[in-house]
Amino acid sequence: MKILIAGPAYPYRGGIAAFNERLAAEFISEGHDVEIFTFRLQYPSLLFPGKTQYVSGDAPEGIKITRLINTVNPFNWILAGLRIRKLTPDILIVRYWIPFLAPSLGTIARIVAGNRHTKVICLFDNVIPHEKRPGDKLLTSFFVRSVRAAVTMSQSVTDDLLMFSGSIPFVETPHPLFDNFGADPGRVDSLKKLGLDERFRYMLFFGLIREYKGLDLLLKAFAAARSRKEKQVKLVIAGEFYENREKYLKLITEASLQDDVIIIDRFIDNEEVRYIFGASDLVVQPYKSATQSGVTQIAYHFNKPMIVTNVGGLQEMVPDGLCGFVVEPAAESVQNAIDRFFEGDYGPVFRKGVEEQKKRFGWDRLTDSFIGLAGRI
Repeated sequence: MKILIAGPAYPYRGGIAAFNERLAAEFISEGHDVEIFTFRLQYPSLLFPGKTQYVSGDAPEGIKITRLINTVNPFNWILAGLRIRKLTPDILIVRYWIPFLAPSLGTIARIVAGNRHTKVICLFDNVIPHEKRPGDKLLTSFFVRSVRAAVTMSQSVTDDLLMFSGSIPFVETPHPLFDNFGADPGRVDSLKKLGLDERFRYMLFFGLIREYKGLDLLLKAFAAARSRKEKQVKLVIAGEFYENREKYLKLITEASLQDDVIIIDRFIDNEEVRYIFGASDLVVQPYKSATQSGVTQIAYHFNKPMIVTNVGGLQEMVPDGLCGFVVEPAAESVQNAIDRFFEGDYGPVFRKGVEEQKKRFGWDRLTDSFIGLAGRI
């Protein structure tokens, strides 16, 4: 089949871009003709909270990526839609995670569908965004009406989607493994690469730092954890701050955690990810709200136990007591789980559970979902 993907890809950075590239590679390995149409302009600089939207390094090999879409130029939306429409792909996969994209992607989807051949299917990361703004519902409603079917990756996103369209054909399939970061280099090499002391055990908070991800809960929990001193545990925070970092630094100072918290305050390039996870004994996601998470699927790839909160789809992805602990999004609950993990030496048990559970998250399940859905609509 001829399959086009509209969404982030090289030279844009981030989990969704990496996901799209990995999805394209899976379709290609199955014999399909695939191209990604990414953005010429994704976010205006004034609206982007990070330091840069772009990655360093080379484009992924074997994947055709074309920069086409300008999210703020309506004339571009028409031209982009007409260009894709003329190519008559069998499937156009549109990636949606924030209402800001609704006007551009919704317009393009409508134009493409006008060729009466292309099946326009959306892969929804979020239907309702984590950080809500006026007009979100109106924009999302406009977009949802532009696609023929949907793929979701958690029950919470499915429920949100059905609030906007109870009749849309959909398939729910779990977020696949993020297996495109290479092999685990092992603890010793990872610690050496990062300059970390082998005498300590390390807990990881990974990813862009936003309020809903609950880093403040984790810092409070870590400060109160008995195992921090007894088991010589340190916390690694690896990711760029997308909000005021001073409030987190204040929490660290007030709790006298300066010697126990290592902050890598920048976007983590793909080639560094394996060392960050390779050095870690435990991955913690203390989210206050969530849908599904790419961080969880990186942890699965590197066979890392997890502590997650029971919000969104996280509890669907991490079976409690098998791959880690699922807790309430409260500092005391997170603290109890940290102490239980390190004091009970759950690492070997959970790693075994992770190795077994990760078999559920193959990329072929996701590609089969798109192909099967296209055959139904």
